[in-house]
Amino acid sequence: MTRAKTKKIKFLKGEKLMYLLLAFLILAIPVCNVLTQALLSESNIEVSKLQNKIEKQAKTNESLNMQINELASLENIKALADELGLSYNNNNIKSINE
Repeated sequence: MTRAKTKKIKFLKGEKLMYLLLAFLILAIPVCNVLTQALLSESNIEVSKLQNKIEKQAKTNESLNMQINELASLENIKALADELGLSYNNNNIKSINE
């Protein structure tokens, strides 16, 4: 019986480097993709939190504007003037239109 001789495949130095680089890229690309998706998800969560904060502040601003309008109403001014013993004279009122 004779044994079949097997030849060892010899790689050149450049070929070894190319195969090593190819293996590294095959592993690195999916890892980079997952990391990028994680960063994007984190950024989206921060954007969502900021949008909620902005909406809450807008509601607060609207409420405060309503309070300002209520306190600056003519009825409130008349009531406050009567309470302080002041007279309301329509001729002394000057309005400035914006």
